[in-house]
Amino acid sequence: MSIRIAFGTFLMALTIQAQAFADLVLLNGKIWTVNPSQPVVEAVACLNTKIAAAGSSNEIRKWIGASTKVVDLEGKLVVPGFNDAHIHLVDGGSHLASVRLHDARTQADFRNAIRDYAAKIPKGRWITGGDWDEENWSPARLPTHELIDSVTEENPVYVNRHDGHQVLVNRMVLRMASITRDTPNPPGGAIVHDDHGEPTGILKDAAKDLVSKLIPPLSEDQIADAVRAAMREARENGVTSVQDVATTPESLRVYQKLLSEGELTFRISTHQPLSAWHRLADAGIMAGFGNLMLQAGALKAFADGSLGSSTALFFEPYTHDPSTHGIASQDMIPEAKMKDNISGADRSGLQVAVHAIGDRANNTVLNILEQVEKENGPRDRRFRIEHAQHLRADDIPRFAKLGVIASMQPYHAIDDGSWAEKRIGPERAKGTYAFRSLLDAGAILAFGSDWYVAPLKPIEGIYAAATRRTLDGAHPGGWIPEQKISVADAIRAYTWGSAYASFTEKFKGTIAPGMLADVVVLSDNILSIDPAQISKTNVILTVFDGKIIYRRNL
Repeated sequence: MSIRIAFGTFLMALTIQAQAFADLVLLNGKIWTVNPSQPVVEAVACLNTKIAAAGSSNEIRKWIGASTKVVDLEGKLVVPGFNDAHIHLVDGGSHLASVRLHDARTQADFRNAIRDYAAKIPKGRWITGGDWDEENWSPARLPTHELIDSVTEENPVYVNRHDGHQVLVNRMVLRMASITRDTPNPPGGAIVHDDHGEPTGILKDAAKDLVSKLIPPLSEDQIADAVRAAMREARENGVTSVQDVATTPESLRVYQKLLSEGELTFRISTHQPLSAWHRLADAGIMAGFGNLMLQAGALKAFADGSLGSSTALFFEPYTHDPSTHGIASQDMIPEAKMKDNISGADRSGLQVAVHAIGDRANNTVLNILEQVEKENGPRDRRFRIEHAQHLRADDIPRFAKLGVIASMQPYHAIDDGSWAEKRIGPERAKGTYAFRSLLDAGAILAFGSDWYVAPLKPIEGIYAAATRRTLDGAHPGGWIPEQKISVADAIRAYTWGSAYASFTEKFKGTIAPGMLADVVVLSDNILSIDPAQISKTNVILTVFDGKIIYRRNL
């Protein structure tokens, strides 16, 4: 059943049984609806997975019957269920059980964490995950295989930097992949060498593929376990919808299986690689295909790498390394390939999202999207740029003009802000995570986390967007403070904006009669407290499909 048919069927049913008692009623709260026609209400009634009514507590009490579950909110703030517009679902769930390196503050911490993890797993099993960040170390220096070889003699290692754009492998893996001083850099990637010309074990972007193909694929059971771990994390953080930007055929099969077995506790919008657009188009799939639980029809491509890995593509060279402007991704080599793939996918009615970090990458993608729109004609296509991280001032108004959604991850601003100016200098940094400028220009923001790269915690993303206080404490007034946005705008980007980005704003993202009953109760009123205190707020209740799926013990 399509989303549109399902919604129409629901409206007919709701009309017939308008006086039925609710399954769940929330009373006596401050409910921030993100619905401009009724911004704040005290209570809602949920019936058959939808919002049946919203209004004052007195109005909603008429929906209470003998079997209705009633929650007295005692003035707590309620917002629509958070919709994370950009996650790596299976990788994120898998990383919950892998070696954790993000908290390492020294190379010794890094080495010891890998040593301890290796001691717990069987000989020959790959060590993956990690999420390390050398910027947390002093001095900030990339790790090398020599750092870990002696503690990983029996296990191949492939641990990623937290941005996902470079990995460290050990000597065993270099030998397995036959990577030597003479191995050429693949298009769109780089093998890092030491002063003697030997590979250090750091592989950037497309160079990772030299090794990743050797890692045994996850079984369907392992994928299912990863999704279950992700669902637990999501429930605790009020995330009721996710947009998986790294969907494989294998993971899509598992999502369908979990859906059929009634296990899913968040809604999934899937993004498959842009290069696979023929596969979807030949099957007749278009944007928004699916149902209220599982969607297909979106595609993702890469224009460049990341700032932390110095592979984001800029017009000007990097400040700390003038020898490079960054690296165009494989999808952009040649540039005409990217344009042809986007154009073909768009003609077939599919949605396209493109990862772009550097200012040149963003400019190039906007140019391509503008050309495709002119060639293919007007329609509701909702092009997306994922990250839209570093923008030239002239490109900011083009998002609204072209109807391109800025799918952004605000937590990165307070993480990268600790070191970004070392990479690109203060002048270029002014266009970094330009939330305020994009909104002022009329663009639509869709917020997400980029989990596993950043925490699957919308509250921290809202805190980041409203304060821009970097994690190192160096910018208490906010890094590039003119780009702060209001808490209300940040909530909207994490709810309605993300729903719009997946063609589902008619069904979720706001709290109103007829909308899906996905809501979140927060411990503090983040709309009225000092924004600097938002990060201390907890999710105390998550409601999905009109059912309480998470309750925090207070």
